[in-house]
Amino acid sequence: MRTALYPGTFDPITLGHIDIIERAMALVDRLVIGVAINRDKGPLFDLEQRVSMVRRECDAIVRRTGGEILVHPFENLLIDCARDVGASVIIRGLRAVADFEYEFQMVGMNRALDSSIETVFLMADARRQAIASKLVKEIARLGGDVSKFVTPAVREDLLAQLDLQR
Repeated sequence: MRTALYPGTFDPITLGHIDIIERAMALVDRLVIGVAINRDKGPLFDLEQRVSMVRRECDAIVRRTGGEILVHPFENLLIDCARDVGASVIIRGLRAVADFEYEFQMVGMNRALDSSIETVFLMADARRQAIASKLVKEIARLGGDVSKFVTPAVREDLLAQLDLQR
C-alpha cells in the first residue's frame, strides 16, 4: 500500500488544497493530510478547528472519489511525521516559481535526513494558482468575497471566526 503525506497548516483549507488532495488521491492508496502545529505562523484557527475543517472537506472528497484519507496533526519534523504515518512519499503543491525555490531547499534537507522518502510536486490547477490561505484570510478580513477560493462551509467557518475576533 502506497501512503503519501500532504502537509500544511490549512489555515483555512482552500480550493487549491482540495485540488492537490484530489489529484494526489489518484497516485496513492492512502493519503495522510498532515495538519501542522506551527505557532510561528500565528494561525487564525486553532489546531482543533483546522483538523475539523480538513476532515469535513476530506470526507466529502472520499464520498466523491473513494480512497482513504487520514488527517494527522503534527508538530515534529516533516520527515519524522512521514515516518510516523508510514509515508514513502511527501506531496507538495506548487503555485509559482517562488514556491519552487523554497520547496527545492526543503527537498534537499529532507533527502539528507531520509533518502527513502520521495517528494512529489503537483502544480496547482491554473484556476487555483493564485489561492493562498494568507490572502484568503486578508480578503475576508477586509470584507471581500472569498467564495471563489474556499468551499461554502469553509467560508462560513472563516466569517464566523473573524466575527469572534472583532
